[in-house]
Amino acid sequence: MSRTFLARGAVEVAHDLIGAELVVDAGTAEEVRATIVEVEAYLGPEDPASHAFRGPTPRASIMFGPAGHLYVYLSYGMHHCANVVCGPDGSASAVLLRAAGVTRGEQVVRRRRATTVPSDRLLSGPGNLCRGLAIGATDNGLDLCRPGRVYLEARSREVPLSSGPRVGISRAADLPLRFWWTGRPAVSRNAVPPVKKGTGQ
Repeated sequence: MSRTFLARGAVEVAHDLIGAELVVDAGTAEEVRATIVEVEAYLGPEDPASHAFRGPTPRASIMFGPAGHLYVYLSYGMHHCANVVCGPDGSASAVLLRAAGVTRGEQVVRRRRATTVPSDRLLSGPGNLCRGLAIGATDNGLDLCRPGRVYLEARSREVPLSSGPRVGISRAADLPLRFWWTGRPAVSRNAVPPVKKGTGQ
């Protein structure tokens, strides 16, 4: 996935990340591929729910750099969340990866999750996504635009999208900035009825 593709507005990028492939540890016995099915857009310093709202901080410094890098943070001291930095340099926009469906390496993911979890729920929810893909603090800042431990591949076709409010935030909670692939079972359990649908293009 090109940096130019990701150096657009967060909402536009969020639309186009649905259906994209997230690749982890390619070419190794631990290789996993997963199709992104749910994301949330965060709009930078003007977005009260964004980590960039109060300006650059040591934790969120990656957001203020060039697009196409992975921003990983620890949420409530319990689980990691993975974000794709987007927008022009310094705009501090990002897209949170909320859920994905495993397309390769299910047994690798299953070792990291409970064995009773259904296949389509293995990477459902941002914490489960990071746990199942073994994405953690050491991956913060990785370049997603070139092959490495974690990278992105653009989707090959249009997909049906729904949108609704973001989950688990107290500020700007009513904005319809969460997007998901309509009808996909891997979408998180917190999904709400859609407020609009489209093709994502």
